[in-house]
Amino acid sequence: MATPYVVNIDPVALSLGPVQVHWYGLMYLGGFLGGWALGEYRRRQGRLPVSSERFGDLMFYLMMGVVLGGRVGYMLFYTNIDWIWTDPVALFRVWDGGMSFHGGLLGVLVAGLWWSRRNGVKFFDTVDFVAPLVPLGLGLGRLGNFINGELWGKPTDLPWGMIFPHAPDALPRHPNPLYEFALEGVVMFVVLWLYSMKPRPRYAVSGLFGLLYGCFRFAIEFVRVPDPQLGYLAFGWVTMGQILSLPLIAVGIFLLLLSRRAPYAPVAPAPATANG
Repeated sequence: MATPYVVNIDPVALSLGPVQVHWYGLMYLGGFLGGWALGEYRRRQGRLPVSSERFGDLMFYLMMGVVLGGRVGYMLFYTNIDWIWTDPVALFRVWDGGMSFHGGLLGVLVAGLWWSRRNGVKFFDTVDFVAPLVPLGLGLGRLGNFINGELWGKPTDLPWGMIFPHAPDALPRHPNPLYEFALEGVVMFVVLWLYSMKPRPRYAVSGLFGLLYGCFRFAIEFVRVPDPQLGYLAFGWVTMGQILSLPLIAVGIFLLLLSRRAPYAPVAPAPATANG
């Protein structure tokens, strides 16, 4: 039997004097830059009828939505709510770790709504445009989790089980971050990108995103060890991640049904100037 791989990767990519650049931060940066490049490619195809400058504004607001929403969501969903009145500064201690995808998603939706209203674009045309770009950041973020040796899964005797030094024991475990990288990153990107290459009815791409992510996350939670401060919330197996994913599944199905009678999103040459 092969010796299990030990996830013991230096989380610091490089050091510049007293400044340390972490792989996790580089993954976030790569997700934003990659999403920006792919979004600009789609914009040039006329999939979002705004100028390059206005698209740049959208990406900046979405980036802020991911960071702020992800941090606030983690503090609300995954920590004791007492911090609000006992230690409110904890919200800003991002170096202590803690980001929530569901919170980041809410932040992205709020930022997208604000941008859409300012630029006269229908909100779900914006969401449908952005949805295929998100899995790139999701996948890279999960690689960052793997490099950090966190979010480990339950013990397993499968041949690809890995040892996570920060886990409470030295048993081989499911490499949960790699599962999420494969499903939430690679599979979702391929499916959504190919699906959105042709014009689709409004709500369809957003609905497919919600359905896929909700189902993938719900399933992966069965082999993922829940956050220790929460544990299982019901029946000895229900996790916070699963509870937060159920609304995504429901909304995804609803949007897909709604798209059957919705008009197709406009596809037109994008304006060349900021005032176009």
